[in-house]
Amino acid sequence: MEMEKEKRRVDLVTGGVLMGLVLSSLDQTIVSTAMPTITKELGGLSLYSWVFAIYMLTSTTSMPIYGKMADLFGPRKMYLIGLFLFLSGSLLCGMANSMTGLIAARGIQGLGAGALMPVAFIIVGELYPPEKRGKFQGLFGAVFAITSILGPTIGGIIVEHLSWGWIFFINLPIGIASIFIIALAFRDQRQYDKKPVIDWYGAASLSAAIILILLSLVMESREYKIGLGGAGILFLGLFIWIETKAKEPLLPLSLFRIPAIGYGNLAGFFVSAALFGAIAYIPLFVQEVRGASPSEAGFLLVPLMLSAAISSTLGGRWMAKASFRAILIPSLLIMATGFFLLSTMDVGTTNTQLVSYLIVTGLGMGAIYPALGTAAHSAVKPQDRGVAMSTSQLFRSIGGTIGVSVLGSIVEWRMREGLVFNEALHDVFITGLFLIGISLIASIRLGNTRLLDKEPRHSHSSNSGVPKQ
Repeated sequence: MEMEKEKRRVDLVTGGVLMGLVLSSLDQTIVSTAMPTITKELGGLSLYSWVFAIYMLTSTTSMPIYGKMADLFGPRKMYLIGLFLFLSGSLLCGMANSMTGLIAARGIQGLGAGALMPVAFIIVGELYPPEKRGKFQGLFGAVFAITSILGPTIGGIIVEHLSWGWIFFINLPIGIASIFIIALAFRDQRQYDKKPVIDWYGAASLSAAIILILLSLVMESREYKIGLGGAGILFLGLFIWIETKAKEPLLPLSLFRIPAIGYGNLAGFFVSAALFGAIAYIPLFVQEVRGASPSEAGFLLVPLMLSAAISSTLGGRWMAKASFRAILIPSLLIMATGFFLLSTMDVGTTNTQLVSYLIVTGLGMGAIYPALGTAAHSAVKPQDRGVAMSTSQLFRSIGGTIGVSVLGSIVEWRMREGLVFNEALHDVFITGLFLIGISLIASIRLGNTRLLDKEPRHSHSSNSGVPKQ
């Protein structure tokens, strides 16, 4: 009877965390469909890109801070704070009556979103023993992929039949339910220092570095790009120096000596640069070269995400049996095959061919992120899991942002040289192949680390993050 109660609580908390994950993944795609309608009503077309940029800046910058705070104060508190900020920002977004107000509200929403992904995976580590952890990481990856597909469709339906504000208001009932579930059913198992030392200088310098580097990527002026990028690198150097002196560093540099952290973050960075930088051009190819409608272009990405969801689920199950490297290497090789096929696209490429190329790519990419995340989580002691997970997310996020910027520059450069769009796109996927190759080399360097035999030994039970009665 007691075990049944415990299982119900664990299932309940898992459901609450999944709700937060759904919000995080939906919000990355649902807004794009509504933005043309929003700009028509609110004006401020010149500020269009900032609705996305401010969310990216605040969510990416806050990730490592939430991770460290989760280690100091517990994942439950940080998850609830992040979810509260996300919902507050969502409410303000839906009520915005100017583009400036919407951008400010999106900034608040992003501050909360920075907690949802990394802290969710920390909670999964508290809930489940090592042999089950990989399976649930894979499940979370599949949910993320599927809800990313549904985002544009749901956004289109809401804008068409309701008002655009409901793309933000829809977050409220789901998020409030998640808050109640986590608050009532989940309890941190570890004891936390009542007066922890917080590395404020490290947090400030890292935040400045991330913001400046990301801003340099979205600015059009060459002078601004160089100036902001240079300043960001200086602040990054300052951050590294501060971390060598800090009593309780925001991001302990010693963690990067662990292969699953150091090489895993490199692998995540480069595969994200390839994936987000290149796949962003598939809808544009379908519309510009094939003459398809925007909705048809969106539907063509469904096979990519569905195949990724399948391999994510399967990869999660394999983690209990194989090393992380044994999952990553074949996954990256399959993804590289997909990229090579995509590089051959031209005017004569049929929809059937394109869908088959995307299925191959999706089958490769699905297991990569769950494997990297679980490797980082399992390689460290419980008190460092927040930092490990948030750093993993941070490297992927920045990698994806840099990839979009760099590969976008390649398209512009090649088209200025006289190439047509699909010829320029060939170079994008070939560059993506090179980036996947770097990720593959980093994955090989992970060694034979596994989920089960790398679990740190600690005193409390590893299969429960809920209170026992």
